[in-house]
Amino acid sequence: MTSTHYEKPNLPEGKDELLPTIFGIQGLVLCKSGSQYFPLKGAVARITCVAVDENGYETAPFSILSNGCDGNGYFFATLSPYSSLVENKKIKECKAFLDYSPLDTCKVPTDVNHGISGGLLSSYRVLNEKNMKLYSVGPFFYTSETQSVPNGY
Repeated sequence: MTSTHYEKPNLPEGKDELLPTIFGIQGLVLCKSGSQYFPLKGAVARITCVAVDENGYETAPFSILSNGCDGNGYFFATLSPYSSLVENKKIKECKAFLDYSPLDTCKVPTDVNHGISGGLLSSYRVLNEKNMKLYSVGPFFYTSETQSVPNGY
């Protein structure tokens, strides 16, 4: 019986840095006016996260804002685990919300795709070339009409 000796392979320096280290969040914000939809340029999404500190305790939620949506209603935000917001913490959960509409005639947020209650960031694609986990949410919608709420009668 021969004994097999296994050694840890020598990995090139820096290979562990290829794991995704940045979270990217993308989505669309649209305005619903009657039966029509159009992109809401300048709209902003808010990403709110809860983390756990080094002792395992949940931290207070923290938020980042996306840049304003482009002409197609597209927003993109990034969050680095090495930023001062996240330092010494492990992100537990993040949600995306509607935050701001620049259009006075389309300012009423809707909860379509959880735009008000928060769209959970759950599935992602790994973008190796950008060293990123990319989450997609929405599309989120604003409208000009207030949503009718049943009064229980």
